[in-house]
Amino acid sequence: MTADTSTRLPEGSMPQGRNLAVILGALMLAMLLAALDQTIVSTALPTIVSDLGGLNHLSWVVTAYLLSSTASTPLWGKLGDQYGRKRLFQLSIVIFLVGSALCGLSSSMGQLIAFRAIQGLGGGGLMVLVVAIVGDVVPPRERGRYQGLFGAVFGISSVCGPLLGGWFVDNLSWHWVFYINLPVGVLALIAVALVLHAPSERHRHRIDYLGTVLIVGWSVALVLMTTWGGTEYPWGSVQIIGLAVGAVVLIALWVLVEHRAAEPILPLHLFRDAVFSLSSSIGFVIGFAMFGALTFLPIFLQVVHGVSPTMSGVHLLPMMVGLLVASIGSGQLISKTGHYRIYPIIGTPIVAVALFLLSRMDERSTTWSMSLRFLLLGFGLGLVMQVLVIAVQNRVPYADLGAATSGVTFFRQIGGSFGVAAFGTVFANHLESNMTELARKGELPRGFDPAAAQGNPKLIEKLPPQVRGDFLHAYADAIQTVFLWAVPIALIACVLTWFMKETPLRATAQATDYGEGLGGASARTSRHEVERALSDLIRRDPAALEQYTRIGRLAGVDLPPGSMWALCRIARDGSVPGAALADRAGVTVEQGRPYIDRLVEAGLVRRAEGELAITDDGRETADRLVQARVAGLADHLRGWSPEESPELAELLTRLCRDTLGDDTEGRQVHALRD
Repeated sequence: MTADTSTRLPEGSMPQGRNLAVILGALMLAMLLAALDQTIVSTALPTIVSDLGGLNHLSWVVTAYLLSSTASTPLWGKLGDQYGRKRLFQLSIVIFLVGSALCGLSSSMGQLIAFRAIQGLGGGGLMVLVVAIVGDVVPPRERGRYQGLFGAVFGISSVCGPLLGGWFVDNLSWHWVFYINLPVGVLALIAVALVLHAPSERHRHRIDYLGTVLIVGWSVALVLMTTWGGTEYPWGSVQIIGLAVGAVVLIALWVLVEHRAAEPILPLHLFRDAVFSLSSSIGFVIGFAMFGALTFLPIFLQVVHGVSPTMSGVHLLPMMVGLLVASIGSGQLISKTGHYRIYPIIGTPIVAVALFLLSRMDERSTTWSMSLRFLLLGFGLGLVMQVLVIAVQNRVPYADLGAATSGVTFFRQIGGSFGVAAFGTVFANHLESNMTELARKGELPRGFDPAAAQGNPKLIEKLPPQVRGDFLHAYADAIQTVFLWAVPIALIACVLTWFMKETPLRATAQATDYGEGLGGASARTSRHEVERALSDLIRRDPAALEQYTRIGRLAGVDLPPGSMWALCRIARDGSVPGAALADRAGVTVEQGRPYIDRLVEAGLVRRAEGELAITDDGRETADRLVQARVAGLADHLRGWSPEESPELAELLTRLCRDTLGDDTEGRQVHALRD
């Protein structure tokens, strides 16, 4: 991989002020669209099934989106690196909007599933390119803060998604779950087209197209086998056996291709690391439980308890609150204590207990008891999701950091796809069995078709009270079975957590990305992951006055902090008008003159007609200050040996050069100078 830095613009041409605010607002809207579509559909599913039919295919409405977005995310990331992110981002918005419009126009379950896959293809690009563009337009010191805001978007979407989905169904129609994306997406598209003019740094990649196709192939084959087995076709049928054989062949081909790929979508040597393998396995189970619950709990609430779609979203709030509190809280505690292994050990049994309690819910369960169950499930999931990413980032070598982080989130998303499919199969089989048993009782009204009621739960409301009670119990029993089957899977994760090993926590692993912990997809390179973490650590550094005093002492430079800041600023620009420099520091020219006088007297800066220019001695002194700061930041990377990795060493130097002398530090230095 080689870098072409000719397209990189100087800092002065980066968006500023209102333009930057417009870009960030547009990016957050785009991220919100992609994140919402993982949750907003859940509360609309019962109504969609009632309208379009096809209860047996319900799970694919969720699975199609998850599979296409998960598989396409690494491709969008590398294509954006290679061809520039602005146009790729615009293309992903267009694909997402086209998919959304087609989903809203769907007249059958088959159409909706196909169009959800198109929508997911665009959603994968939105999630990965948004974060990358933030790195292009935001100064290094502020990147950690802004990327943290984008991570919070996933928290907002997890809470608001089910509520919005239910509100649209109750007040408009289920079609608006998809149509609402159109005006918001068009607004983001226009804002990016008009304001974003900063091309990204280009990197050439050997893109693993074949590996991507194969991983999609075996994933779809396995999910289809799980979905159709025992429902559409017997488990011993030619179709199911054919899918199983096809999946095995595709996996074998994928392994062969990944061994030979220059930049594999998922490097196979990662699986030799126990922490990565265990974290991926646990993540698979967590995704399995999370997306399965989000898909079938609204059905339980709307059909069995008769609540409106909006109120089913309200009922799910305790689960989302528990998820947010546990995920953010565990991340904060890990940063303070440096210990992370205990959280999945505690969290996975909580998930198993919560799933068991969910399997005991029925048509007589109270709102209070259901809310406690939902809260417990969300809390257990939150204790685990964030930690898996931290454990892997803390363990793998620098070269594998990006791929390992992407791998863990990839398996969580794939687990969600399998979970929804498997839960759907169990639900459909058990519900059909219950419906058949009801028909045998002979108490159904003449002409009533149990199969129609299975596909359209609203027909149950037309039944006599006694028969309606039997039907509600049939639905409750089917969903109870779903969660009961999930309990042993969660117990497997409980066992796996005890085999996780804890190693001393790197400082970069403490700079958590809550987006990854709350369900966001990740497809950043190792360089992007470290840059994000270091930017966050730089932002958390003590006051700038202390920083300059410290690095001045390390570099052997006897200057006041204000003079050192000005020297680094002038060295970055080559020359700068004195008035402009004072403005960047947030002081008047008279207030800043003593610090510049020291530099001029020492021969580090030349002053001519109000212009300040760096001298050779001044550039050499500024370089010493940069290297002193590099040495300080390198302490955060113990175990990665920057001196042995040219890319990591270059990244450290560039970050320190870009942040020393930035406007934020200038204002801090001069505010504290007295």
